[in-house]
Amino acid sequence: MLVDAHCHLTGSHLAADQVEATLLRARNQGVTGFIAVGTDLDDSRAVLDLATQTPGVQASLGVHPHEAKSWSPETEAALRVLVAAPSVRFIGETGLDWHYDLSPREDQEAAFRAQIRLAKAIRKPLMIHTRSAPEATLRILEEEGAEAVRGIIHCFSEDRAFAGRALELGFYLSFSGIATFKKAEAVRDVAAWAPGDRILVETDAPFLAPVPYRGKPNEPGFVRFTAEAVAELRGIPMAKLAELTTRNLEALCGWAPSS
Repeated sequence: MLVDAHCHLTGSHLAADQVEATLLRARNQGVTGFIAVGTDLDDSRAVLDLATQTPGVQASLGVHPHEAKSWSPETEAALRVLVAAPSVRFIGETGLDWHYDLSPREDQEAAFRAQIRLAKAIRKPLMIHTRSAPEATLRILEEEGAEAVRGIIHCFSEDRAFAGRALELGFYLSFSGIATFKKAEAVRDVAAWAPGDRILVETDAPFLAPVPYRGKPNEPGFVRFTAEAVAELRGIPMAKLAELTTRNLEALCGWAPSS
């Protein structure tokens, strides 16, 4: 039993009539649970509808750093209503992306801090995106007291130093297809080293497809290849890795596909 801890099942990349077939292919690969992630207010509404209607799918709702320029008091008020739903397990994805800078950095920080505070107010964990901003991401998590709710560092792409501080804050590390890339030495090192009770696997579909599908559109069923790579790095059977990561997700957000 595998869970894809972070995937995108809504938006222009996947037509609504393709979702069922995509999830069926994943289930045929042994993937029985999916955390579907919203990136802005409209997308979060679509994700919530999907999670409410689809067995095995739960939601993470928020405003991505790319969309942070859209953050406003009205956005926050609307999001606060959405995230109260029982099928919403995480707040986000939120964080910082200083690689693309599609929103001004001050807007990214403001939206990030606001979503941490929202997570603390409703006591749900965070789904964190961080790219090219490791120190700033950790600093804001520490300043805002994010250890009170913990969460996921999704698509982990940093090193042991970053991982150590994230772990101290109670966060879990979620490994994507990057863990299958032979040249991603720092990420693979952390995947082998991290505490077993704090690791997860994900696709971030439709992005970052693992080997042997690297460069092609990703989908949730491909999380199996990431799981196999992480299991090999840790020297444990694939079945053990699947059991471990599913149990870890349940410990963090209170949900497993069997529940």
